Amino acid sequence: MNIHIENRQKAVKLDLRRIRRVVHKLKKILNCPDQEISLLFVDNEQIRQINRQYLNRDHPTNVISFPLREGDYGHINPQILGDIVISAERAFQDAAAGDLSVNDEIDFLLIHGLLHLLGYNHESGNNKESLQMRDKENEVFFMLNGYELERF
Repeated sequence: MNIHIENRQKAVKLDLRRIRRVVHKLKKILNCPDQEISLLFVDNEQIRQINRQYLNRDHPTNVISFPLREGDYGHINPQILGDIVISAERAFQDAAAGDLSVNDEIDFLLIHGLLHLLGYNHESGNNKESLQMRDKENEVFFMLNGYELERF
């Protein structure tokens, strides 16, 4: 199986079958259908601990990606993209604050996480990279949902 999903939280009821279907579609859209990823759904406290341990940031966040194709040993298993950790609790909170459905919020976080695994970056301080990632997120989100993308 090229998608492994684990749900370690109880705060939000998740439709894991739907999520698996979405990830398959996203991988096709992003031209990586045969790449392997793992998804971990956690609550705010669990993602805060992961954020602190691996990124030295002591606060909960919505998504963290761990690309496995980077670094000195990234070539060993090039078919494995990496891991995405999503706080379902934070996704629920952000969806409510933004008047979105939880499914749309989780879809967007999946896109964001996958783009990080594919090398996109918005945290480098490079405004051009940030804009490229944001544009790609919107493009993929619109493609996933069958919306027409309007360019301004």
